[in-house]
Formats: sequence, C-alpha cells, structure tokens
Amino acid sequence: MRHDDRANDPDKRAWRREILLVRNRLTADDVRDAATALADRALGLPELAHARTVAAYVSVGSEPGTLALLDALRAGGARVLLPALLPDNDLDWGAYTGQDSLTRVRHGGRMALLEPAGERLGPDAVTGADAVLLPGLAVDSRGMRLGRGGGSYDRVLARLERAGAHPALVVLLYDTEVVERVPEEPHDRPVHAVVTPSGVRRFG
Repeated sequence: MRHDDRANDPDKRAWRREILLVRNRLTADDVRDAATALADRALGLPELAHARTVAAYVSVGSEPGTLALLDALRAGGARVLLPALLPDNDLDWGAYTGQDSLTRVRHGGRMALLEPAGERLGPDAVTGADAVLLPGLAVDSRGMRLGRGGGSYDRVLARLERAGAHPALVVLLYDTEVVERVPEEPHDRPVHAVVTPSGVRRFG
C-alpha cells in the first residue's frame, strides 16, 4: 500500500470526519485561548525549549493554534522552519522570521495555507531539526497519530528515518483528541509527546 492510500482507509476517514466536525464548532475565542495555553505548555517541554532548530507549521482554520508558539520559539533563539507544499504533496522548507514572512498560498481547491515567503531550503532541510511539530487530528495511548490523510508527513517521517535523524516528534491537539486508540497502518510511527491546552503527555 502506498503511503498516500491511507486517506482511503474507511476507519480513518470516519475518524477524520468526526474530529473535524467537532473542531468546526469551535469559536474564534476558543481557538485563540487554546493557542495561548498550547504555547505555554509546549515551551515547558525541554525538547522544544532547548531545540536549536524546530520544524513546525502554521495552523489554519480551527486547527490548534501554532503562531504564538512559533513566535515564542524564535524569541527564545530557535531557528524555526516551516513547510511549503509541493505539487506531489511532499514538503519543501523555509525559515520563519515573523508573521510578516508568511504568504497565503492556495493549492488547487483546498484551504489556503500560510507558507514561508523566503528562500526554499529543500525537502531534506527537515533532517537537521532537533524537534518536529506534526499536525494531526488525534493521538492515542501508544503515541500513534491520526493525520489529515494527505501523506505529506508520512514522507517527512520516512525522510528522517532514511537520514538516521531522530528529532523529538511532537503533536499539538485539543484535549478531547487524545484517545485510547486510533486506526493505524504498518508504516505509521508513534510520536514522542502530545501537547494539549491542559498538559503534556509523553510516550515511551
């Protein structure tokens, strides 16, 4: 099975629909308050607080907010890399130098993404990160992550594995999105920690 075929798993599709329905009911105030709490909690993780380079992403819509955390990481001296989606769903990377360094990009009929406007560093730039923030919809008690289904971060994780790179893998979620078990496939890999507005949970 190709990595991108995970989007066709009916169990994963049902999970994604349900979680997105709940997220879409959140108000702007809900999202903003959660983003502030997430930044505070995440900065308490030594893997993020002491990272020299963090590969992250810019949240959109009702996703758990990341901008407050990106700015706090930069203020603490970290180099922050952000993804730019390529036509084949792989990710290139560029440096985040503040919110005015972002540009809104629409890929086909999908939601517009905020991407770095500056120099592209290549897909392998992620292999130099000390920590990688992964977007997700849920994580379970084993650290298995349910992604959006596009396969982009499956490629990132495979690239890290090929390079022998072992950054801390961290997911930002809402409290209700930490669940007992999510559907998984053989290529899925566990993350090291999940951060929610109410705290941090690590996985062995």
